[in-house]
Formats: sequence, structure tokens, C-alpha cells
Amino acid sequence: MARPVAAERRPELDAIRALVVVGLVFFHSALVFDTEDDYYVKNPETTSAIMIMAGFAVVWAMPILFLIAGLGSWHSMRKRGPGGFAVERLLRLGVPLVFATLTIIPIPQWLRLRAADPGYDESYPRFLLSFFDVHLDLADFPFILGGEHFETGHLWFVVLLLAFSLMLAAVVRLLAGRAASTGDGIAAAVTRHRGLVLLPALPIAVICALVGLEEAFAGWSRWAYLLFFLFGFVMAADGRYREAMRRDAVIAAVVGVAAFAAGMPLFLAVDEPFTELTPLAMTARAFFGVAGWCWVTGILGLLDRRRRPAPDPARATRPPSRKARAYAYLGAAVLPLYILHQPIVVAVAYQVVRWDASILVKYLALVAASLALTLAAYDLLVRRTAVTRFLFGMRP
Repeated sequence: MARPVAAERRPELDAIRALVVVGLVFFHSALVFDTEDDYYVKNPETTSAIMIMAGFAVVWAMPILFLIAGLGSWHSMRKRGPGGFAVERLLRLGVPLVFATLTIIPIPQWLRLRAADPGYDESYPRFLLSFFDVHLDLADFPFILGGEHFETGHLWFVVLLLAFSLMLAAVVRLLAGRAASTGDGIAAAVTRHRGLVLLPALPIAVICALVGLEEAFAGWSRWAYLLFFLFGFVMAADGRYREAMRRDAVIAAVVGVAAFAAGMPLFLAVDEPFTELTPLAMTARAFFGVAGWCWVTGILGLLDRRRRPAPDPARATRPPSRKARAYAYLGAAVLPLYILHQPIVVAVAYQVVRWDASILVKYLALVAASLALTLAAYDLLVRRTAVTRFLFGMRP
């Protein structure tokens, strides 16, 4: 029988989300110096070592955000119902998506043009006219607007998460009505047999192998992200999945490392590993998909090793600890920091690449300045007023 899940706060999930978002500052700063990637601003001197190093984070970072979003979606939908959940997602994701697209998302594209052509002198307001010269492009769902300069930029994550959430809200009654008994049987089997919690790696591997990967979306297929999101939603409904992930975390980590080690050489040996339909490329992407699910499972399980005792009622009236306050601060900051970081990284990089310094010096300066400015922008410009909190998807 399904074990109901209490709506407890899992601080390790907030920590993971914050770690990934802060890590994106390091990642996107590194792309400025990467030989292969077509980033907005490029340093005159580049290196090919960055993509290999980035692979260790790409394989798990964004997938774990989608899975955690799926976990949270189940609790939100149980509390609000499908309709209320859809409204809440439109407010928490749709409003900041529209606001950021109208205000700061064009900045990197404008700086790209200025960096590529020293003679380009079009003002930012004038550039906005061409940026918002858009047309409908339903073939690239859910990115339904296209244009010569228009883009959602790094907010592709918000677009996908909003689309997945609305799709889920539309079909959840059907899923709940027909899949309850099946889900209970699967959860029971996962509890009885070690390693079954790794089986979602198979459909993810199939999607990666057959559909391909999308470099613009942090190296994953958008439909693989959908699977991570849905698996998170399903697993949140029954506490036995959490127990299985905790129990099999070491197995998942070992399989994930093995799959990554087997797939990376194949990935590097292929000319177009993201899209090529040769047996070698498809095998490399399949290993990548397996590694992604196993790394996500291993990370979540290893960080959830201990069961927390029931809280002492006598301590309930005590002020929250410094650690608890830090988790609360970071948990609320994740989406605004994500929205703010890339325009700031690109703006700082636009200046830093002009320095006469080594790659290491420029990179460290870029990361330090971008982190400081992103945190300052959040703390001083976003979190302190009700209007800005609403525009960046924060609760009152």
C-alpha cells in the first residue's frame, strides 16, 4: 500500500538547487574561454579543456533541478489541486519569464553583436526593436516565438519547467485515476529488489540515443528533462521510492561512474556526438543518459542517508538556527539568482576579455565579480520589496 509522504522540508534539496545555480556562474564564465562553445562574449585566447571538465557537471546538474522540480510539483498539486497548481506555476514561473524577457534577457545578445563587430554602435533601446521582431514557431515547442535576434537565453529552463507543469496539470486527473494501483505495485517492487530504482535510466537512455541531445539546453534533450520531471513527480507520491534511493545510492553512484567512464571516450571520438545517428554516437548518448539518472539517484540518496527524528515540541518555539536561516535564504533565492546571473556574467566578461592577462586571472576575476554582483542585485534589488519579489517569482 502506498506510503503517504509528509510535506516536510528537505534542506538538502534547497542546498542542491543553490549549488547548481551558483555553479552556473562558474560554468558560464568558463564558456567565455572555451574553444568550441559559441558563447556571447569570447576571450581572444581559448582552451579546449573546458568542455571535458564541464562534462562532470553537465551529466547531473540540470537533470537534478528538473527532478527536484517534479518532487515539489507533487506536493504543490496535492495542496492546491491541478487548477490551483497551474495558476501558481503561471505566477511563479510565467511572470518572471515575461518580465526578464522584456528587460534583461536581450542584454547578452546586444553585447554579442558589440563584441563581434567593434564598429557596431546601435543603442540598446534601438536594438530592442529588432530583438522583439518575432514570429510564431510552433515546430520548436515549447519555444513558440522566433526571430533573428530573439531568444529566451538561459531561461530555456523556465520555459521548459512551465510547459511541463502546465502539461502535467492538464493530465494529472487521468494519471491519478488510472495509475494508482500500478504505481503502488511498482513502488512495492522497488522496495523489495535492490537496484530497480535505476530502471528509469533505460527510457532516458533511449530518448538520448534516438532523439539526440541539444547543446543549447546544457547538453540534454528537452524530452529527457521531461522524464526527469515526471519521475520526480511520481516518486514524490510514495515514500518507498525515497527509501529505495537512499538504500541503493552507492549502487547508483558506481553504475553512474562506470557509464560515464564508458561513454565519455565514445563521445569524444564522434564528430557530431549530439545528433549523429551512427551506432557509436547513439551508444555514447545512451551511456550519457544512464549516467545522468544514476548520478542524480546517487546524489539524492547519499545526501538523504539519515532519518531525522521527530521534532521536539519544546524546541518549536526557539528561533531557527543559523544553518536553517541560511537554507531558507538560499531556497528563496534560487530562481532570482538563476534569472540574474547570465546577463551579469556576460556584461562583466565584455570588459574582462579586453584585459592583458592570462586565462586563469581573467576567469577568477570574472567569477568573483559576477558572483558578487549577482548576489548584490538579488539582495538589494529583488528580495526587499513586494513588487520585485513578485516579478522574480518569489513568495511574499
